[in-house]
Amino acid sequence: MRIRIGRAEDVPAVLAMYDSAVAWLAAAGRTGQWGASPFSADPARVELVTSHAAAGGMRVAEVDGRAAGCMVLGTPMSYIAPAPEPELYVQALVIDRAFAGRAVGTALLRRARQEAVELGVSLLRVDCYAGGDGRLVKYYESQGFTRSETFTVGDWPGQLLEMRL
Repeated sequence: MRIRIGRAEDVPAVLAMYDSAVAWLAAAGRTGQWGASPFSADPARVELVTSHAAAGGMRVAEVDGRAAGCMVLGTPMSYIAPAPEPELYVQALVIDRAFAGRAVGTALLRRARQEAVELGVSLLRVDCYAGGDGRLVKYYESQGFTRSETFTVGDWPGQLLEMRL
């Protein structure tokens, strides 16, 4: 697996990752996180992914030369208060379902930890969907994050998690 900085030409592959994740979640009746419509069909979501690629924080994991996952690093989302100390924030993490079970997310989060250490930052944070069965929160806990606070954006329940480095 190779992890590299994302580029504008990665946008279609990243949108396809989101589309595969949305389709998988929707097939399981789990539409609370991202809904049931493909990201690639929503101009606002296309613009978001495009802006992530332009901002420099996008990291793309490749397996056998194919884009398998994407993570975006930066500052906290607008609905999260900045930490009272320097931090690195995982703004997005998505894995192409074709690469499920290949530890792509683990590798990307390991890269986030590495980049935080290189920046001299001792706090790594992420937020995620906290509804449904809570599987996503449990996933981040399995990666070494601990719950810090819950929040809502409209009717979307979220969980803020952190990791001390």
